[in-house]
Amino acid sequence: MTSVAALTSRGKQTVKRLLRYDSRNWLRIRQIEAFTTFLEAANRKSRDVIEISPGWNRYWRALCPHYRSVDFPDFDICKNRTEEQYSIVIADQVLEHVQRPHTAVANIHAMTKPGGWAMVATPFLFRVHARPHDYNRWTPAGLKQLMVEGGFGEDDVQAFGWGNKACAKAHIGGPVRAYGLWRDLSNDEEYPLMVWAFAKKAA
Repeated sequence: MTSVAALTSRGKQTVKRLLRYDSRNWLRIRQIEAFTTFLEAANRKSRDVIEISPGWNRYWRALCPHYRSVDFPDFDICKNRTEEQYSIVIADQVLEHVQRPHTAVANIHAMTKPGGWAMVATPFLFRVHARPHDYNRWTPAGLKQLMVEGGFGEDDVQAFGWGNKACAKAHIGGPVRAYGLWRDLSNDEEYPLMVWAFAKKAA
């Protein structure tokens, strides 16, 4: 029975590959691609990196050899900051959960080395997911303003968004992970599902 189950599983995987089934989370494909491209540019991934609350996500741990993490809410970025500063500070899907986002970004700024970068991502059109709480949503312009108010220079913050009606409808209709075939990855600026920003701290 075990060998039959293994053959069945391999058969399903082969069919998915032939159909070009994509198992990545549709909501986050473009954001993860953007973060990966950013970290690989100028070999930033080899620098000292800290991630605030990676949770189940292992993307950046696997990509960055000099990586460490702290876990929210035990490490409350609204109250805490590390004594050390880092070349790259990642807050991926964190800011929507914090009670005082301006204070959180100010602490992210303080944890970033001069000339270093903060990489933040947060949902916009996304269900409430309290872990332990869910407080906030931003457009790309709103996220940029938040980063500026946290201490980053206006010219040193780039904010982006991705989404479309098809992905929004799929998300409302059920688990987005189930939509692995013929995904529409076009971007409609009026329907951002995910927003992210790269913010450079002045040297």
